[in-house]
Amino acid sequence: MFKLIGAVLIIISTSWAGFEAARHLTERPRQLRQLKVALQSLEAEIMYGHTPLAEATRNIAKQLEKPLTWFFEAFSNKLEQANLHAKDAWHQSLDEVWNSTAFKKAELEIMKQFGDTLGQHDRHTQQKHILLAMTHLEREELEARDKQIRYEKMVKSLGVLSGLLLIILLM
Repeated sequence: MFKLIGAVLIIISTSWAGFEAARHLTERPRQLRQLKVALQSLEAEIMYGHTPLAEATRNIAKQLEKPLTWFFEAFSNKLEQANLHAKDAWHQSLDEVWNSTAFKKAELEIMKQFGDTLGQHDRHTQQKHILLAMTHLEREELEARDKQIRYEKMVKSLGVLSGLLLIILLM
């Protein structure tokens, strides 16, 4: 009886680990799409709305899902309350929220490079920097989608099968 309960627990835990890894593979392209939409909204707010950066990012935060909404809220709050330069507020916000995202180091570098230019140029140059960041994020999204397609089923299966292997070895 105890062996059966143990076997079920092993299958459940290894399957859960496999499905959790697969979820991460699914989340990354979704969050990258959201981030691109956020940058497009930022571009529109800057170019056509002439909205101040803190207000624009607060508006963008209302349109997004977690964890990206946390990032843009933190950035907006830092600009308003901490009286930081846009670059410093951007970097601090990235550091606070980054671990709760599904992003990789490449996206962090893209976002840090973009943050270095934020608020430093006129509207048209800023628009070019936004478009450049979106181009880089597009490339990362394509890679993430490719990895998702290639590995998602395998990771789920690996979780279940590793549990079965462990049960066989323990019996």
